[in-house]
Amino acid sequence: MTLEYTGRLDDDTVFDTTRESVAEETGLADAQPDREYAPLTVEIGDEQVIEGMEEGLIGLETGETETLTIPPEKAYGEPADENVQEFETEELREMLGGQTPEEGAYLEAQNGSQGEVVHVDEELVRVDFNPRLAGETLTFDVEIVDVN
Repeated sequence: MTLEYTGRLDDDTVFDTTRESVAEETGLADAQPDREYAPLTVEIGDEQVIEGMEEGLIGLETGETETLTIPPEKAYGEPADENVQEFETEELREMLGGQTPEEGAYLEAQNGSQGEVVHVDEELVRVDFNPRLAGETLTFDVEIVDVN
Protein backbone atom coordinates (compact mmCIF):
# COMPACT_ATOMS: atom_id res chain seq x y z
CA MET A 1 0.00 0.00 0.00
CA THR A 2 1.33 3.44 -0.94
CA LEU A 3 0.14 6.53 0.87
CA GLU A 4 0.69 10.22 1.46
CA TYR A 5 0.34 11.48 5.03
CA THR A 6 0.68 14.45 7.31
CA GLY A 7 1.06 13.88 11.05
CA ARG A 8 -0.03 16.47 13.61
CA LEU A 9 0.06 16.82 17.38
CA ASP A 10 -2.92 17.98 19.48
CA ASP A 11 -1.84 21.61 19.08
CA ASP A 12 -1.86 21.20 15.25
CA THR A 13 1.95 21.22 15.02
CA VAL A 14 2.98 19.17 11.97
CA PHE A 15 5.71 16.72 13.06
CA ASP A 16 5.98 14.63 9.89
CA THR A 17 4.69 14.54 6.32
CA THR A 18 5.34 12.90 2.96
CA ARG A 19 4.23 16.06 1.12
CA GLU A 20 6.98 18.52 0.22
CA SER A 21 4.53 21.46 -0.01
CA VAL A 22 3.34 20.83 3.58
CA ALA A 23 6.96 20.49 4.76
CA GLU A 24 7.83 23.85 3.18
CA GLU A 25 4.73 25.62 4.59
CA THR A 26 5.33 24.36 8.13
CA GLY A 27 9.12 24.77 8.29
CA LEU A 28 9.81 21.02 8.43
CA ALA A 29 11.77 21.25 5.18
CA ASP A 30 14.17 23.71 6.85
CA ALA A 31 14.49 21.51 9.94
CA GLN A 32 15.18 18.36 7.85
CA PRO A 33 17.06 19.61 4.77
CA ASP A 34 18.26 16.13 3.69
CA ARG A 35 14.83 14.51 3.84
CA GLU A 36 13.18 13.42 0.62
CA TYR A 37 9.42 13.86 0.51
CA ALA A 38 7.69 11.05 -1.34
CA PRO A 39 4.74 8.72 -0.80
CA LEU A 40 5.36 5.95 1.73
CA THR A 41 4.93 2.31 0.76
CA VAL A 42 4.14 -0.12 3.57
CA GLU A 43 3.30 -3.80 3.84
CA ILE A 44 0.45 -4.25 6.28
CA GLY A 45 1.60 -6.70 8.96
CA ASP A 46 5.32 -5.88 8.64
CA GLU A 47 5.28 -3.42 11.57
CA GLN A 48 6.94 -0.71 9.47
CA VAL A 49 4.66 1.95 10.94
CA ILE A 50 3.19 2.46 14.41
CA GLU A 51 0.46 0.04 15.44
CA GLY A 52 -2.37 2.59 15.34
CA MET A 53 -1.53 3.67 11.81
CA GLU A 54 -1.29 0.10 10.57
CA GLU A 55 -4.70 -0.72 12.08
CA GLY A 56 -6.20 2.41 10.54
CA LEU A 57 -4.95 1.58 7.04
CA ILE A 58 -6.55 -1.87 6.89
CA GLY A 59 -9.36 -1.94 4.37
CA LEU A 60 -8.67 1.46 2.79
CA GLU A 61 -8.86 1.61 -1.00
CA THR A 62 -6.93 3.60 -3.64
CA GLY A 63 -8.05 7.23 -3.65
CA GLU A 64 -9.56 7.13 -0.15
CA THR A 65 -8.62 9.73 2.43
CA GLU A 66 -8.92 9.16 6.15
CA THR A 67 -8.00 10.95 9.38
CA LEU A 68 -6.50 8.57 11.93
CA THR A 69 -6.30 9.64 15.58
CA ILE A 70 -3.84 7.45 17.42
CA PRO A 71 -3.52 7.39 21.22
CA PRO A 72 -0.03 7.08 22.79
CA GLU A 73 -0.47 3.37 23.58
CA LYS A 74 -0.85 2.62 19.84
CA ALA A 75 1.92 5.08 18.90
CA TYR A 76 5.09 5.69 20.92
CA GLY A 77 3.76 4.82 24.38
CA GLU A 78 3.89 6.92 27.51
CA PRO A 79 7.14 8.42 28.76
CA ALA A 80 8.82 6.03 31.22
CA ASP A 81 11.16 6.96 34.05
CA GLU A 82 13.49 4.11 33.18
CA ASN A 83 14.19 5.82 29.83
CA VAL A 84 15.75 8.77 31.67
CA GLN A 85 19.37 7.92 32.38
CA GLU A 86 21.87 9.62 34.65
CA PHE A 87 25.57 9.96 33.94
CA GLU A 88 28.39 11.39 35.99
CA THR A 89 29.21 14.72 34.38
CA GLU A 90 32.96 14.03 34.32
CA GLU A 91 32.51 10.57 32.80
CA LEU A 92 30.18 11.87 30.08
CA ARG A 93 32.54 14.75 29.37
CA GLU A 94 35.32 12.24 28.70
CA MET A 95 33.05 10.16 26.44
CA LEU A 96 32.25 13.33 24.46
CA GLY A 97 35.90 14.24 23.96
CA GLY A 98 36.10 16.87 26.67
CA GLN A 99 32.81 18.66 25.97
CA THR A 100 30.13 19.21 28.58
CA PRO A 101 26.69 18.66 27.05
CA GLU A 102 24.15 21.45 27.34
CA GLU A 103 20.49 21.16 28.28
CA GLY A 104 18.41 20.77 25.12
CA ALA A 105 21.21 19.04 23.21
CA TYR A 106 20.70 15.55 21.79
CA LEU A 107 23.03 12.62 22.38
CA GLU A 108 23.05 9.31 20.56
CA ALA A 109 23.41 6.16 22.65
CA GLN A 110 25.45 3.17 21.48
CA ASN A 111 22.21 1.43 20.42
CA GLY A 112 21.36 4.37 18.15
CA SER A 113 18.53 5.80 20.26
CA GLN A 114 18.54 9.57 20.68
CA GLY A 115 18.21 11.28 24.03
CA GLU A 116 17.65 14.86 25.02
CA VAL A 117 19.85 16.33 27.73
CA VAL A 118 17.32 17.54 30.32
CA HIS A 119 19.60 18.41 33.28
CA VAL A 120 23.26 19.33 33.70
CA ASP A 121 25.16 20.25 36.86
CA GLU A 122 28.71 19.67 38.16
CA GLU A 123 28.01 16.08 39.28
CA LEU A 124 25.19 14.80 37.11
CA VAL A 125 23.81 14.83 33.58
CA ARG A 126 20.29 13.48 33.01
CA VAL A 127 19.39 12.31 29.48
CA ASP A 128 15.82 11.49 28.41
CA PHE A 129 15.78 8.61 25.89
CA ASN A 130 11.97 8.45 25.69
CA PRO A 131 10.76 8.68 22.08
CA ARG A 132 10.22 12.33 21.12
CA LEU A 133 6.53 11.60 20.54
CA ALA A 134 5.98 9.51 23.70
CA GLY A 135 2.79 10.51 25.48
CA GLU A 136 1.41 12.28 22.41
CA THR A 137 -1.88 11.58 20.66
CA LEU A 138 -1.07 11.68 16.95
CA THR A 139 -3.41 12.61 14.12
CA PHE A 140 -2.57 11.51 10.59
CA ASP A 141 -4.35 12.73 7.47
CA VAL A 142 -3.74 9.89 5.02
CA GLU A 143 -4.50 9.53 1.33
CA ILE A 144 -4.17 6.10 -0.27
CA VAL A 145 -2.23 6.46 -3.52
CA ASP A 146 -2.18 2.78 -4.44
CA VAL A 147 -3.18 -0.58 -3.01
CA ASN A 148 -1.04 -3.41 -4.36
